[in-house]
Amino acid sequence: MRRTLTVAAAAAALLVSAGPLPVAEAGGAAPVAAGRWGAHEAESFWTPERMASARPLPPGPPGRRAAAPRDAVAPEPPANSLAPWGPWDPGAPVPIAPVAPAPPLPPLRPDEPGEPGEAGEAGEAGEPEEPVRPVDPEPDPDAAPSPSVTPTAPVPTPTPTPVTLPAPDPVRPALPRIPAAGPGVGQDFGGLPVVGRMFLVKGGGSYFCTASVVASPGRNLIISAAHCLTGSDTQQVAFVPQYTRAKPRPFGMFPVLRTAAGRSKIWIDQRYRTQGVNRAAALDVAFAQVGPGPKGFRVQDVVGGNRLVTGAGYAHARATLIGHPSTAARPRLCVNRTTKYTSTDSRIPGSFLRIACTGYPGGTSGGPFLLRLDGRTGTGDVVGVIGGWKTGGDRPDVSYSSYFGADIRKLYEKAVAGAKAP
Repeated sequence: MRRTLTVAAAAAALLVSAGPLPVAEAGGAAPVAAGRWGAHEAESFWTPERMASARPLPPGPPGRRAAAPRDAVAPEPPANSLAPWGPWDPGAPVPIAPVAPAPPLPPLRPDEPGEPGEAGEAGEAGEPEEPVRPVDPEPDPDAAPSPSVTPTAPVPTPTPTPVTLPAPDPVRPALPRIPAAGPGVGQDFGGLPVVGRMFLVKGGGSYFCTASVVASPGRNLIISAAHCLTGSDTQQVAFVPQYTRAKPRPFGMFPVLRTAAGRSKIWIDQRYRTQGVNRAAALDVAFAQVGPGPKGFRVQDVVGGNRLVTGAGYAHARATLIGHPSTAARPRLCVNRTTKYTSTDSRIPGSFLRIACTGYPGGTSGGPFLLRLDGRTGTGDVVGVIGGWKTGGDRPDVSYSSYFGADIRKLYEKAVAGAKAP
């Protein structure tokens, strides 16, 4: 009983939410092939050549938007621009390579969300949400001590306590400043250590989605879209932080763990599994437990973690969207406001976050919606992942997310409890 209470208290300290937890059912993990699946096995299987040949996961109907080829891909940064495993100077700027110009932001269709009247909506069906309350994280007794990170500039209230990075090998920040671009214009960039590609085998094919590290007491959870991880044939799942084609494993590879019965440790709401990607589009979120990397360190100790925020509403003036497009050698970043979209299609019920950002085709599913991205730590507050309505949208310049409310908070609590269990 004491252990249960300790896990619950630690999990509550690592997320911000409004209101009590409801009763919600979460699904089991997808079965995979038995046998050892550690970092070395994952790296042996997922060679650079196999990762480069992996395709975006084919979505179920109505389908994630098809990849839209672009005329140019931005070059990789110099090989010495980042030093993931070496010491770093917090005040030193990190160069960001020039980016390829993106097409102008497309106008919204009248039937799409984002009309001026929606900007002030905060809760389901227009109901105002209880204000988000920041909570101080409870220290993990197993984590190595480290100094706290000082924000570079004041931020408006409410402000969650920044996640510290007790890494045995400190991480040099990859994004001290956002690449210059207008709102809604996506750009290829060098990436963030906390975001990467999640590779998997399904039906004999090699595929990928986007995933990111979410702060947890066990320091070993990633978050992505549920439609990326459903199916009993989902196997050989592994997370690669800050993947680029030129540097396919800058921090190594972190395998999604398996139980003794050979089932991947993935948490998806059972309603999503039984009702499908349309009827349960509002629950298109998954958590997965990853094992240590090749040097034996936990993923959050190596690259940090974004803080999960639930009950924050739909309208945000500045959100950062990151994903790994199928056509690009590097990840993509965009900053724009988010609005609320309530589906008018009875086959896909629910309300969703929506953001207009150019150039997010297949492969970007599972990419995080981040608030208050800190240029020094490369982490922020995650309030969504690309997915939900039509598994993320039906065109590459408009993306959606399931709303992070009480159901997602409950799913996170279950993942924390399962990841901490012996």
